[in-house]
Amino acid sequence: MIVAKVVTDQPGLVGWGCGTFTQRFRAVQATIEHHVKPFSIGRDAAAIADFWHSALNDSYWRNGPVLNNAVSAVEMALWDIKGKAANVPCYQLWGGRSRGSAAVYVHADGRDQHEVLDRALGLWEQGYRYIRCQLGGYEGINTARVSGTTGSFAYDSGTGSAFFDPGDILRLVPDMFAYLRSGLPSEVELLHDIHERMAPIDAVRLAKLLEPYQLFFLEDPLAPEDIGYFRMLRTQCAVPLAMGELFVHPLEVEPLVSERLIDFIRVHVSTYGGITPVLKLAHICGAFGVRTAWHGPGDVSPIGMAANVHLDLHLQNFGIQEWAFRSPAEEDLFPGIPQVREGVVDLNESPGWGIEMDERLASRFPCDDRASLRPVPRLMDGTSRPY
Repeated sequence: MIVAKVVTDQPGLVGWGCGTFTQRFRAVQATIEHHVKPFSIGRDAAAIADFWHSALNDSYWRNGPVLNNAVSAVEMALWDIKGKAANVPCYQLWGGRSRGSAAVYVHADGRDQHEVLDRALGLWEQGYRYIRCQLGGYEGINTARVSGTTGSFAYDSGTGSAFFDPGDILRLVPDMFAYLRSGLPSEVELLHDIHERMAPIDAVRLAKLLEPYQLFFLEDPLAPEDIGYFRMLRTQCAVPLAMGELFVHPLEVEPLVSERLIDFIRVHVSTYGGITPVLKLAHICGAFGVRTAWHGPGDVSPIGMAANVHLDLHLQNFGIQEWAFRSPAEEDLFPGIPQVREGVVDLNESPGWGIEMDERLASRFPCDDRASLRPVPRLMDGTSRPY
């Protein structure tokens, strides 16, 4: 994870921001150190909008994931500073709360449908109503040659490739949801992520097959390169659709929102550029009935997750928040992490983001370059997906 600390000329007044891009964190670090940091020094910390616009324009070429995350790391910290200077939580800076707490969804992954059901039941018993259910051994692949007893999938450690068969997905995932619906209380809201792996027509077929199981939403059904197929998908079924975690530019979002082709926007806030552009995005989405579902896996820093929750509590068109459980070490490293109880998350009401980082403790967790490597998704013949 990438976390930035911004120091002001007022003693003790500092801010924390998130610029997490796990797969290219060294590039973000270099961009902050060599470009965004020199650009930021000496500027007015209160002029957040001007900083965001000018930091992007300063590079001439803009809106890529590396630059967006680097700018976000500083921009988020400026919001933290502004909240602390005003002695209010950041959501108060935008107009206050729209709700008392925010519902979250959590993950139930398993090697087979029985294991997924067991995990989903355990989460339900802990008070979680919204559960994303995935079948397969690698989180980025929905299912890949799952075998009945071992739950194995095709993974080649030599090449770092994870193989999957769209035919397996089309067969096994609907079967899993039929099994889940028979074993879970009807109040449980189920979600599923395609991870933009499938060919467009196969994604349409899967969405139609899942329609009887009344999903809360189907996530990332198409790759950004295939967004033109959302028009076909929308006309074929009534499954709610969520999209956006790979988006870095407003023009990627505009047709999906203005044509009402999706129901939830779920950008990765730092990769989209930070709070300033995401507030703009959320307000546009609200005008078209699109709700928010910010990206919130375990590799979003706790600073970034706290920012997500501030947005969740403020925005009228909030939908759901993806939630990843944190280890005790992370809880110690980031005092003030928002807490989930009985399936909803709330804040501690401290000024700014309400969360800090223990810099002394952070020195015990050096960066590991292996964390930036992830299995390459491939079809069974070796073709990488998406193209």
